[in-house]
Amino acid sequence: MMTSSAQLYLMGCLTLTVGLAFDLGPNQNMEFTFMLPAGGTECFYQTTTRDDTMEIEYQVIAGSGLDVGFALISPSGHRVVSEFRTSDGIHMVDPTEFGDYRLCFDNSFSKLSEKMVFFKVIINSQSNTAGGQDEWIDFTVSETVADYRLEEIRGRMDSVYRHLEKTRQVQTVLRAFEARDRYLLEDNLWRVSFWSCLNLIVMLGVAITQIYTLRRLFDNTKRVCT
Repeated sequence: MMTSSAQLYLMGCLTLTVGLAFDLGPNQNMEFTFMLPAGGTECFYQTTTRDDTMEIEYQVIAGSGLDVGFALISPSGHRVVSEFRTSDGIHMVDPTEFGDYRLCFDNSFSKLSEKMVFFKVIINSQSNTAGGQDEWIDFTVSETVADYRLEEIRGRMDSVYRHLEKTRQVQTVLRAFEARDRYLLEDNLWRVSFWSCLNLIVMLGVAITQIYTLRRLFDNTKRVCT
């Protein structure tokens, strides 16, 4: 039978996903699932520019208690978010500073159980949006004949991209929920099976003891003389 650590590691390998930014739009998305060791702390860095918008979402998928500590530290050293022993959270930073934001997950309070953590970072870059619009404007100005058609095509492409991006984000979150539910089901199944087998052994022992006791009561080998 696989140990709980081996099961968590195998689940982490199966659900490991890294989302890279697309070149079709301004959103820069990143998803990651990792194993947080018992009594340890892991930090990740996300680079941002000034006046962007950053959204951070995390969730504990597996591990005893399903809770971790979370801290978000700005490039200037200011602690933007500080949480202790929570199972999930969503945080928005608007506007962002220029530099590297630090995302730290803390499991120092748990000395025996490792945790599987999923987190997602979404960055909406205002500079990229403005730059893309300027390029489209320059192009449409040079092509005055097809101005309306190009704007219509651009609007449709942007709408399709936003819908696809939203769908991908929802599917990623649903996969994280599914992994956590599967871990809980497997853990509960092991507990139910263990206690069921233990109760069965006790019941069999009680039944055998009762049968043996009854047979001894009626198994009298002494002869009575009349």
